[in-house]
Amino acid sequence: MVPFATPRLPLVADVWKRLRALLALALLVTAPARADDWPQWMGPGRDNEWREDGLLDRFPAGGPEVLWRTPIAGGYAGPAVAGGRVFVTDYVTADDVKVANFDRKASTGTERVLCLDEKTGKVLWKHEYPVTYTISYPAGPRCTPVVDGDRVYTLGAEGDLLCLDAADGRVVWARDLKKDYSTKTALWGYASHPLVDGDRLICVVGTAVAHAAAFDKGTGKELWRVGTAPEQGYSPPTIIEHAGVRQLLFMKPDGIYAVVPETGAVLWEAAYGADNGSIIMAPVKVGEHLFVGGFQDKNLLLKLRGDTPGAETVWRNKKQHGLSAVNVQPFVADGHVYGFHEKGDLRVVAIPSGEIVWTGGGPFGDRPKGSATAFIVRQPGAAGSDHRYWLFAETGDLVIARLSPAGYEELDRAHLLEPTNTAFGREVVWCPPAYANRAIVVRNDKEIIRVSLAAPR
Repeated sequence: MVPFATPRLPLVADVWKRLRALLALALLVTAPARADDWPQWMGPGRDNEWREDGLLDRFPAGGPEVLWRTPIAGGYAGPAVAGGRVFVTDYVTADDVKVANFDRKASTGTERVLCLDEKTGKVLWKHEYPVTYTISYPAGPRCTPVVDGDRVYTLGAEGDLLCLDAADGRVVWARDLKKDYSTKTALWGYASHPLVDGDRLICVVGTAVAHAAAFDKGTGKELWRVGTAPEQGYSPPTIIEHAGVRQLLFMKPDGIYAVVPETGAVLWEAAYGADNGSIIMAPVKVGEHLFVGGFQDKNLLLKLRGDTPGAETVWRNKKQHGLSAVNVQPFVADGHVYGFHEKGDLRVVAIPSGEIVWTGGGPFGDRPKGSATAFIVRQPGAAGSDHRYWLFAETGDLVIARLSPAGYEELDRAHLLEPTNTAFGREVVWCPPAYANRAIVVRNDKEIIRVSLAAPR
């Protein structure tokens, strides 16, 4: 037996090595791909990043597969996807005559919160309440629901703030922000997406009594209030970290300010001047700078202090610089701000100079129209060149593209939904989508659909 022992040992070792390699390959092949929910405005990180893998590179012939369609009523609110469910709000009008966008005649109807099964689109529950609209663009609610554990939070266009049980739609607590803060609804309604931070639900609430407030997310009890404003504005609360401190930012038509998220104590303030009270975008942080763009070149660049919370103005209202965001929250990448300007062109802006690096129609071709809208989401890659962008355009098209300081490159597009609303004499769909579990969930004023974006197997 001894003569055979020596030659057999390398053979066994070789076989074992091959088995280990095969086992590693099998684990690699069978390892679950990353999938995520989309539980709030701009996704899980509130940053418009879609971090899933296993996504298609090009649309199949005939377009991507529509997994389900469910009827829905009017609204601009995007859906939230969490825990195998889709949450969305809409408005069912009781009036026979449709109110024009800029006509603030009273319109009576019902706002609804709908919960759908993510896999089938079946309505699992709905909560509804009567409401009277006195706002411009009265199609329906604006704010994406916020799902946090077993609760879902919604904010209606006239200030109805609700906390519902995500399982059955039971009302846990509710507030009427107009009544509680002795204010009126802004021209375009309550449109500032609430933010969950720890045990707090943070909202823009009003004007003279308080501009913003934090509520105990479990009970609805007010924890703190801060600020006053000539008008509410529409800018969502945003948290950044700088100088080693978490800073909660609020924009209002006459200024920007930062507070301590836990207490509402003011950290710093800076002056601003919005045209027609219209501050819409949330401030975006680019390194040590904050950029804000409003109508008619009412832009602002601040430099944040590095040693302690604070900010100083670098420039304000710089003509032919920056961008004026309307419907689309700008995106930050590569030290630049990407977004749609009020004139409808897609811009890339260098920070801190504010210089427009390039501008063009993007998904709308050579002749963009005013307030052209395409919601931008980035799919990060392993390297900068691997980043892809998904743009859901007001035409109902979903576009796959690359964006960089060098320009816009369209890779593919597919038509998903028909525009059912009107603005500036054209048909549009102005509803931000949700990207979750290798699919897009998006709605117009007639239906909400779920479309597969999974790579072919």
